[in-house]
Amino acid sequence: MGEAAVTSVGFVGPGRMGRPMVDRLLQVGHDVTVLARRDEVRADLAAAGARVVSTPADAARGAQVVVVCLFNDEQLLEVADDLLSGLGDGAVLASHVTGRRSTVQDLGSRAAQRGAQVVDAPVSGGVDEITAGKLTILLGGNPAAVDAADAVVSAYGDPRIRTGALGSALAVKLVNNLLFATHSQTAAAALELGERLGVEQQALLQVLETASGRSFASSSLSRTGSAEAWAQVIGEFLRKDVAACEAELAAAGADGGLLVDVVRRGPLRLTN
Repeated sequence: MGEAAVTSVGFVGPGRMGRPMVDRLLQVGHDVTVLARRDEVRADLAAAGARVVSTPADAARGAQVVVVCLFNDEQLLEVADDLLSGLGDGAVLASHVTGRRSTVQDLGSRAAQRGAQVVDAPVSGGVDEITAGKLTILLGGNPAAVDAADAVVSAYGDPRIRTGALGSALAVKLVNNLLFATHSQTAAAALELGERLGVEQQALLQVLETASGRSFASSSLSRTGSAEAWAQVIGEFLRKDVAACEAELAAAGADGGLLVDVVRRGPLRLTN
């Protein structure tokens, strides 16, 4: 993983994605303080070498960079007040939450009152990519704040792509996930079409693994075995992200056009 300067890192959200992130941060030598409330999680993190605290403010207090890895804006807003109260002057909060730009931009304005900064840092990938240090991370914000965040998330992220001002990374991520949702819908629709033509589903999926119609969605659908199983894997996440994208489009007075139409009309339930 290479040498990394030791940084005091606060971490909020050591769940399925966050826990292996903490491991990578510890492996490169960062001092990591993690918010955890359940006894078994606290014991596990302490055994791994992290300092464990019980409040968001304590996770942020004294940290140069605070990483937040929560599911949605609602969870982020639940901890925001306490988290901000612990941020010190010059600290950077890097949010891996995929949600609305307005949420991180408001958080950025509030953090600035304490002399701190916020970076939106949505990710693409899963536990395997984190463990391998190959998680795709988008970074939006003030260049100096992005530099600080980049030095920390490099423990588990590569590539790390800078997208511009605060909120720009979320805009890119939402467009990406909307496109991913359309690919999932068209892959499921392709299976339905094949069935109407009398094509054996596994044969079609095998062809889609190597032929020109292949996409990440079709390959993932093939691994899960059916459109229904794939919907169970991605549904909760994509419904959240599609809703956030539609809200962003409405706020911008923009039309989602073909992409939104495909997501709404496809066979999988990917809208609320």
